[in-house]
Amino acid sequence: MKLSRLAQLGAVAAVASLALAGCAANEGGAPDVGAGSSDSSAPSLEGNLVGGGASSQEVAVQAWTQGLQTANPGLTIDYDPSGSGTGRESFQAGAVQFAGSDRAFKTDEITAGPFEACAEGSDLVELPTYISPIAVVFNIDGVDSLNLDAMTLAKIFAGQITTWNDPAITALNEGVELPATAITPVHRSDKSGTTGNFTDYLGKTAPDVWTAGSVEEWPALGGEAAQGTSGVISAVEGGQGTIGYADASRAGDLGTVAIKVGEEFVEYSPEAAAAIVDASPEEEGRAATDIAIKLDRTSTEAGVYPIVLVSYLIGCAEYKDAATAEMVKGFFSYAASAEGQDAAASAAGSAPISETLRTQVTEAIEAIK
Repeated sequence: MKLSRLAQLGAVAAVASLALAGCAANEGGAPDVGAGSSDSSAPSLEGNLVGGGASSQEVAVQAWTQGLQTANPGLTIDYDPSGSGTGRESFQAGAVQFAGSDRAFKTDEITAGPFEACAEGSDLVELPTYISPIAVVFNIDGVDSLNLDAMTLAKIFAGQITTWNDPAITALNEGVELPATAITPVHRSDKSGTTGNFTDYLGKTAPDVWTAGSVEEWPALGGEAAQGTSGVISAVEGGQGTIGYADASRAGDLGTVAIKVGEEFVEYSPEAAAAIVDASPEEEGRAATDIAIKLDRTSTEAGVYPIVLVSYLIGCAEYKDAATAEMVKGFFSYAASAEGQDAAASAAGSAPISETLRTQVTEAIEAIK
């Protein structure tokens, strides 16, 4: 990770260090995030915090909610996993106090605004606190795993390869008996950051085949549409010869694809997902509190899994309401803490963020007011 933004946040570095130290676990089981502690004399968070957005990080948000509410019984957190696009729109309209999104706001979206919960002139806080591989899942009787390269995968989802025993697939899977079953690609029907990340990979690695580029709404290329992550998984499970894409935490017992990177086929894993994030630069031209990662989809480094979802927690650097700012700050702090990241990894199979990234994220959180 690049550290160019650390200098911009130097004024809060000392406070951030204290916040990191405060993330150690209490006897009560939840970390002291500065607003929730097993010590009855410590201040606690109270109120109702409302968020919405990415369904990919729903399980992680549930784990973070449980951990924070254990330490703060007067706090309730409601999160609607309505999809990244809806979450961002709701946050802009002030219908939710924070959003979850499988991509950061684009710079032109930030410029256009407005963000109703934020004070006038406030920057955004965008934190890459949920890192997970996007699994390519399929349902073929008797087949648990397959190898695919970017070109073949793009042709499948573009409708150019239509049967499982196509020579392009069999050539990559020597010794695997593949049927003549028709391929049914399943995609999200809703506007989705998962779709955006998946199509970004296809567009960057096989642009001559996947000409639609990186899009959050599936183009008119056929296949079966399903609502949300759970809908895609259900459709793949309920069919035969189906293939889809979803956050890896939801892959379950479905067959999964190892993706060709360089000269090897790499299976998804939290470690492989974290590796590509740390190897990728940040986007330029953003505020110090806006940590958007520019993923290197074409990396050929050993052990890197390129179809990765980086889901963000999004809030205001300055809220109109001080009580909201305190609740958001507490929730984001717990999510980014070592304990919060471990809780998400245990519940959702996500990759804990690195210490380097945690330092940046914590400093951005300390700027919230």
